[in-house]
Amino acid sequence: MLRRPGAIERLVAALEGADRVVLLGDTLELRERPVAALLELVRPLFERLAPALAGKRVTLVPGNHDHQLGQPWLTRVQVAGQALGSENEWPVTAAETDGAAGVLASWLPRSEVTLAYPGLQLEGGVYATHGQYLDLYLTVPRVESIMVSAVARVAGRTGECASADDFEAVVAPIYGFHAGMAEGASGAALARGATVSRSVWTKATGDGRLGRLLVGRVTIPAAVATLNRLKIGPFSATLTGPELRRAGLLAMGRVADALAPGAEHVLFGHTHRAGPLPGDDWAEWSTLSGKRLWNSGNWYLESAFVSGMNERSPYWPGTVVWVEPGSAPRIDNALRGYAAAGTGSDVGAPSA
Repeated sequence: MLRRPGAIERLVAALEGADRVVLLGDTLELRERPVAALLELVRPLFERLAPALAGKRVTLVPGNHDHQLGQPWLTRVQVAGQALGSENEWPVTAAETDGAAGVLASWLPRSEVTLAYPGLQLEGGVYATHGQYLDLYLTVPRVESIMVSAVARVAGRTGECASADDFEAVVAPIYGFHAGMAEGASGAALARGATVSRSVWTKATGDGRLGRLLVGRVTIPAAVATLNRLKIGPFSATLTGPELRRAGLLAMGRVADALAPGAEHVLFGHTHRAGPLPGDDWAEWSTLSGKRLWNSGNWYLESAFVSGMNERSPYWPGTVVWVEPGSAPRIDNALRGYAAAGTGSDVGAPSA
């Protein structure tokens, strides 16, 4: 969305009201381009945001699509033989040793840039993490959850993960593979890979009749049954928006209880579905131990979930979450009214 007219100004206006800014993962798309090319693409955006971020602490939380941002620090932890733990925050400098995160810091010279992984504690008993670890427990057969489940089975880590190190042992090989592909594969191959999951989801849910979708010559239900027989999963053959929401919240609840047992609120992103929103079932957004879950949504116009410029969709981009002392997180949307203002009239997304 930040390539569209007026969207950057909406984000700048939101940033100016904050004392601190946390970019909660997948800030960069490092799976579809080599790092150097991607940094060149996003540089104008960060330079545009720099004045609004001046004097603030800006914290980068790597997600599954920009896991490489944290690699220098993760390597140092491994070399030192230390446990990763669920809360880490490191200063980021413009030094070459800080990699891509260091480059971002050089574009924000008047900000205090830090990197946190896999999460950090914020005001009001809030633990924040991108949420990619939930893929290990997700019962909706998305491409990434299938990959994570397969790696867990091969590595003999099919039980409950009790720590960040347990989760990282499963997901890090996948993220390393994607990073290598981004650097070495052709642009056409990367573009095809980036759309696989989206294309499958759109075709599977577009007409409401799941059985009509074929993967090769195998229907989705048959493919899911095969995965379950191989003990990859377990997965459900139900591919709908509500099922993705429910399954994602159940999976995140298990991650939240493992990573942040003492937190009252757990803030994540990853699944792109902002919430809880008015009309949502609050019980769905609570873990078994009583934690409240909050999702920071996304800034990507996902055509598989948003029909045209429908701002009523829970996947409508532009979500920001305010975290303040003494109160629960508060969800807002910086792009509310964006379509009505006529700035998004060039979008024509298929219905799903």
